[in-house]
Amino acid sequence: MARFLVSGLINLETTLQVETFPVHYEPVRYPFHGVASTVSGVGYNISKALGTLGDQVTLLSLIGDDPPGWLARRTLAQDGVPAAGVLTCPSATAQSVILFGPDGRRQIHVDLKDIQEQVYPPGGYQAALAACDLAILCNINFSRPLLAAARQAGVRVATDVHTLSDLDDPYNRDFMAAAHILFMSDERLPCAPEDWALRVLERCPAEILVIGLGAQGALLAVRRDGFMGRFPAVHLRPVVSSIGAGDALFSCFLHETLSQSDPYRALQRAQVFAAYKIGSAGAAEGFLDAAGLHSQCAALNVV
Repeated sequence: MARFLVSGLINLETTLQVETFPVHYEPVRYPFHGVASTVSGVGYNISKALGTLGDQVTLLSLIGDDPPGWLARRTLAQDGVPAAGVLTCPSATAQSVILFGPDGRRQIHVDLKDIQEQVYPPGGYQAALAACDLAILCNINFSRPLLAAARQAGVRVATDVHTLSDLDDPYNRDFMAAAHILFMSDERLPCAPEDWALRVLERCPAEILVIGLGAQGALLAVRRDGFMGRFPAVHLRPVVSSIGAGDALFSCFLHETLSQSDPYRALQRAQVFAAYKIGSAGAAEGFLDAAGLHSQCAALNVV
């Protein structure tokens, strides 16, 4: 069982099923069983996934003293995600609305309120850093001070910068500079993923780089081995929504990497985990536990 510190967003997520993109205008629609509101956010999604896989998680986040925040606390308790590090701040709890179509595509609308102006108290993360095997620092502003703190504590860092098109991006630059394990998506890349990976490895110190390729799988680069290659996607059950697929891939990859120290095997198994997850609509739904993952991997001969 690995010990993870996760610093990241919690929000109230509302999903809406649509027939197609772009959305055709109608004054009123009745998508029966097509609207749902659940607790989500990258920090919560990752923490829940890791906890479901059997890892020990310390979650650091900020939520408001409002109905979405109350729901978040109740959901954390129901899911067994430790909430001691989830603090109440003056800001309202962030919210998102996600449209998803029958082909699995999604469009995400995120209202962060003024969470980006909030600061997580330094005293709240020093002990957590000392007790973890890996710090997962999501690219939200209140995670930023933890980058230097993790370095000073000698703790390795993993982060996912999601969509990126510029290596000099001022918002994500320090997250990429601190990451030992770096994830991102190919959705906005200005060139082929392999060319982009070479640029990233030249500029950033990451030991392991994974670029999610959506339905095409993922690209893995391992610095120590001089390896770069694509791993095809896995198909397990009908796709409902791709929302949260990247968080699932990231979470399971870290779980497997810390337990086996084999990034190649980790990515294969993480793709199984993510492929199963996208059969559910919500970003924090559809996670396999360790036994379920083992069973699905065995059926696919992913050992």
